Amino acid sequence: MGKIYILGLGPGSVDALTIGVINRIKSGDKNYLRTESHPTVKYLIDNNINYQSYDYIYEREEDFEKVYEYIVKDLIKKSKEYKSINYLVPGNPMVAEKTVELLLNTKDKDLEIELLTGLSFIEPIIELIGVDPVHGLKIVDGIEFKMNDIDINLDCIVTQVYNNKVASDIKLILSQVYGDEYEIYLINNAGVVGDEEINKIPIYKLDRINKVGNLTSIYIPKVDKIDKKIYNISDIIDIVEILRSDKGCPWDREQTHKSIRECVIEEAYEVVEAIDNEDIDGLIEELGDLLFQIIFHSQIGLETGDFNFYDITTEISKKMIFRHPHVFGKKKVEKSEEVVYNWNKLKFKDRGISTYTDTLKDVPKSSSLLRSYKVQERAGEVGFDWDNVEGALDKVKEEYLEVIEAISNFEGGDVGKIEEELGDLLFSVVNVCRFLDVSPEIALNKTINKFIERFEMVELKARKLGVELENMTLEEMDALWDEAKLHRN
Repeated sequence: MGKIYILGLGPGSVDALTIGVINRIKSGDKNYLRTESHPTVKYLIDNNINYQSYDYIYEREEDFEKVYEYIVKDLIKKSKEYKSINYLVPGNPMVAEKTVELLLNTKDKDLEIELLTGLSFIEPIIELIGVDPVHGLKIVDGIEFKMNDIDINLDCIVTQVYNNKVASDIKLILSQVYGDEYEIYLINNAGVVGDEEINKIPIYKLDRINKVGNLTSIYIPKVDKIDKKIYNISDIIDIVEILRSDKGCPWDREQTHKSIRECVIEEAYEVVEAIDNEDIDGLIEELGDLLFQIIFHSQIGLETGDFNFYDITTEISKKMIFRHPHVFGKKKVEKSEEVVYNWNKLKFKDRGISTYTDTLKDVPKSSSLLRSYKVQERAGEVGFDWDNVEGALDKVKEEYLEVIEAISNFEGGDVGKIEEELGDLLFSVVNVCRFLDVSPEIALNKTINKFIERFEMVELKARKLGVELENMTLEEMDALWDEAKLHRN
């Protein structure tokens, strides 16, 4: 049986050491420090208190995870060897201390842990900045800092900015969100009386200041609501909630899931168009419009009590994890084809689909072209397919002749027969698209856009001639159409 006393050394001032921590340090048990790069260690030196530090492990190992794992294993081993030991860490043991987290989560039944906390670095930083954390404060590890950690509507403290490399990595991430000129605070030695430093700087200067060390933190103020220039997902949700409220927009308030369902399709098409045009600014705008539709529907769901935005994010997250066992589980795949096969297999299992016919019925009744493509694709998975594109092309010719026959036999207005044959023809054309890896949806949209562009040119040419389209003959318009084709080609 071993026992580890975990002691907090406070933010850096000897005056911040608690009596309990001082008594434990002097108890006679061996003292182990995660690092001696901390001002309070001077107290141990001045009082001839022996200790051992783990700084040498930082030099030996390549990454922090291995450092922390080694320290934890060694502490457990020594606690059982000496019955009880002291483990000293900077600040408060429960704040930004990975080794403490690992020790508390250990499943060793023969290990006892007791915490003697100290003042963390958070309180001195809050005092230096002069903010009340009740309005929202986020604390993140600078070593593992990523864009997803950012919440522009909350104040944020980034810890462990211990060298310029970490500062530079953080700068690059912050610049992408806040911009280069946004002002943040670089804080050194918070809580160390007489040595505290706080500098307000623009983000781009973050890695240009040679005052970064073991006691460096960054404070990022939340974005000012009055002079707001950047927004996040919470802001959009708030905007939609306001639009749907009694003080909002009458039109937005009247909408239902059904009344705006076509908007989703329309916005999705505009996203595709921006991608096809390689229009990055347009893509940003159209993805925003599509996201707005999702949030609008989630707000309606919230108001009716059916669902909310968290239901949407939870459902898609669970689905992605379930359908990617090769990423989040132990399943092994080597090729993208295997990924697609496993994806469909898991999707069908999740939806209770057991037959191949069920898989065809499961294709969403959205765009008929897209639905045709997917139905043919799934039928092809079991071998119900042409050997090559020539077979698919022959089918197009066959269906075309049947359309001609149906039209020639059109007597008494049997539109149903013509509709059926035209449907067969379209279905066969989609099959050719599939063989050639061409999206029929995108191909048709390109043709539509091409038609509109040429028609616009015909109209412009007609106006230059001083005539209106409705006053022109078909032959005259055809001549302008041919000119438009030559111009575009």
